[in-house]
Amino acid sequence: MRSAVGLLSGLVFLAASQDVWAQRTPLSGWQVLGQPASPGFVPRDVAPGPVGSLAGTVRNDRGEPVAGAVVTVIGATTTFAVTDERGRFELTTLTPGPYLVRAHFSGYISPRPRLIDVRPRTRTASSFAIRKSSPSPTILAAGIGVAASAQPEPEPEVASTAPAPSVTAGSSAEDDHGDTAWRLRHLRRGVLRDVSIPGDPIDDDEDSLDTTRAVAVRLGRAVSSHARAATSFFADAPLFGQVNLLTTNLFDSPQQLLSGASMARGIAYIKVGAPVGEDADWIIRGALNEGDLSSWIIAGAYQTRSAAHRARDVGMSYSTQRYEGGNPLALRAVREGSRNAGSIYGFETVTLTPALAVAYGGRYERFDYLDERNLLSPRVEVTIKPLARTRVAVALSSRADAPGAQEFQPPSEEGIWLPPQRTFSAADHGRSLRAQRATQLSASAEREWGPTTIAVRAFTQRADRQMVTVFGAVAPDVLGMQIGHYVVSTAGDVDARGGSVAMRTEFGPRFHASVVYSAALAQMTGPRDAGYILVVPPSAVRARRERLQDVTTTMRAEVPETATRILVFYRVGNGYAQPGDGDESRVDARFDVQVRQSLPFLNFTSAKWEALIAVRNSFRDVSSEQTVYDELLTVQPPKRIIGGVTLHF
Repeated sequence: MRSAVGLLSGLVFLAASQDVWAQRTPLSGWQVLGQPASPGFVPRDVAPGPVGSLAGTVRNDRGEPVAGAVVTVIGATTTFAVTDERGRFELTTLTPGPYLVRAHFSGYISPRPRLIDVRPRTRTASSFAIRKSSPSPTILAAGIGVAASAQPEPEPEVASTAPAPSVTAGSSAEDDHGDTAWRLRHLRRGVLRDVSIPGDPIDDDEDSLDTTRAVAVRLGRAVSSHARAATSFFADAPLFGQVNLLTTNLFDSPQQLLSGASMARGIAYIKVGAPVGEDADWIIRGALNEGDLSSWIIAGAYQTRSAAHRARDVGMSYSTQRYEGGNPLALRAVREGSRNAGSIYGFETVTLTPALAVAYGGRYERFDYLDERNLLSPRVEVTIKPLARTRVAVALSSRADAPGAQEFQPPSEEGIWLPPQRTFSAADHGRSLRAQRATQLSASAEREWGPTTIAVRAFTQRADRQMVTVFGAVAPDVLGMQIGHYVVSTAGDVDARGGSVAMRTEFGPRFHASVVYSAALAQMTGPRDAGYILVVPPSAVRARRERLQDVTTTMRAEVPETATRILVFYRVGNGYAQPGDGDESRVDARFDVQVRQSLPFLNFTSAKWEALIAVRNSFRDVSSEQTVYDELLTVQPPKRIIGGVTLHF
């Protein structure tokens, strides 16, 4: 009751200044589930651009759907929706930004307003639970509420928790003489004192619809712009971003993690972006950590958002790693105490016709610890759309991959940003590190059937100096190698051809999944010098042609009731190199599990907090340009656990 009185008292106070506020942001429209916005309400001060949507359900305290509940939305756009017979609502044309969202229904107590961030081109889901109020009628505020009689009293009482003062002459002992009640009685007549909200705003009566529309218009004009200013910390600054405060650790077994044998490292990450015009964004990212291995990475990018005639993605990154620990193998491999790597890339997609597009570009990288420091990786792709919802693409690429590049390169979009966290060295101390070169020609076709997409792909590739990565190797002249260090060698040259079949689908807004089956026929030509065999396990050297198969599954789930997001990646195959003499089965798996839990009690204004925990043992991010052996010849990678908090703004 106190929260309801406080909220409505605040609305009355806002309404008192409607003469000023009404000139700021008019109501952009109102919407009932299944109906478009009324053409009479057109936003005049909202710049054109991508919009987002908000959907969800309203249920009572027994978990039953509530039909006819009003869900109000206040922010960059002020509007509302009414739930259907299954308690569902949807608002489809919201200007991106933070919104205060609340559910209302006669006879029920509304929950506290919820701050929800609507993203462009994204369907945000949120659900509400309401509970029955006390059966005794109570007037909540002047002109708002349900009285015991059909007509409200001229001067209704206001529920107050303040102690009542002494009764003076000419007043009743039952009157409320609190400070809040006095201010409400003496407010000049405003929009909230002139309008009463009916108990059931939406029914079959057209007059009730007109009344509800009028209430929404006046409320929107009264509070939309100031509510947006009060609930959005960065409302006037077109910035978006993220801050991560994380801790990461490596372990081979749970006992090793709990015993404290491995060293945990703290990580700080920040991302800041802003729109460039109406069609692009610039983004700057950076991450660092401090310890016996001090490292940092910084990257910047310019990306086109919409499918323009020319879409561009350009950027750069620079990273450094300095090791001052006690691993002699790592110390002797680091020149002058540090390693540095940088890259510049640029890609452009030109749409020649609605059915034909050409994408081209490349990446230039420089690694100061290689003999051949400068690496260039070009790529070109032609895409044809012969039919609606059908796409055919042919791509040709030549990719240079430096040993240890996974430490210095930015991750994929779904990856977690980490600075260089592991040290590495050549398997043979007298041998220099050389980059791997993979040339690939691929053709793919995909077709959409509603929420499901089926894709097939065929490829042929050639890899020169295929890399082998070994964790926990026993070097003949070095003892006590740490699990955070790995050695790199060359297994030989590889020729492979194969293909894959993939299915991606959406099971509603909560669950997305994909399954990819891949098969390839590969032939490896051994290296000229096999001296590295003392460190590299024999199962990493393939002397004959072999058939490789694997299945990769990705699942993304969102639970709006608990504001939880889950990402699961799992890959199982038959060609993984194993430690030992090579007699073991080569069937193994890689996984990556991420759980993000919203922390609404820490939220303020437009910023949102999340708790993050992730466990993974995959060494490389999945890429269409990697070779068939890139992950298979990573021997015994340790598990990595990452946890901390994330702030989105």
